[in-house]
Amino acid sequence: MPRSRLSSMEKPLMVLHVSLYHPTLDPVAFAKVSQQLQHDTSPLLIGRGQDTHLQLQLPQLSCQHLSLEPYLEKGGTLLAFCLKVLSCKSCVWVNGLPLRYLEQVPLSTVNRVSFSDVQLVVHIEEGTSLEAFLCFFHLSPSPLIYRPKAEEADEWESPGATSPVSKGTDSRSPGVST
Repeated sequence: MPRSRLSSMEKPLMVLHVSLYHPTLDPVAFAKVSQQLQHDTSPLLIGRGQDTHLQLQLPQLSCQHLSLEPYLEKGGTLLAFCLKVLSCKSCVWVNGLPLRYLEQVPLSTVNRVSFSDVQLVVHIEEGTSLEAFLCFFHLSPSPLIYRPKAEEADEWESPGATSPVSKGTDSRSPGVST
């Protein structure tokens, strides 16, 4: 993976390596996805709207579907990130945890995110700059997250992750007891 670039203050930037997959792999849907983006510490917006930083032309997405929000933890010296759901249309899964409208979760070093058939793997590489971060985007030709053929809003499965049990169903997935 490429090392972080230096900012004008000569501090290495934090880098987000974002792998992206959608089953259609329609070139039009991903036409506005750049290979890299340097961003300040405002939220990085993902959706189909013109004002998003990662713009995906998929009709099932909201104009602003979710955001990656950098923040400084209390007493911390490095940027941390949380993912916040901005869409009231659908659920977003982060490392097996379902999130709904305006819910958010802190991100770890490697994160698996799934929403509206889109799959993202976000790998965070630390840097010391508190003014900006860098994103590298990569389109994957194959799925990044494996889950059963169930509705995204009902079930989700990833190797090593526990699956939430939906209303009244008896899911015998590993790590879930009923």
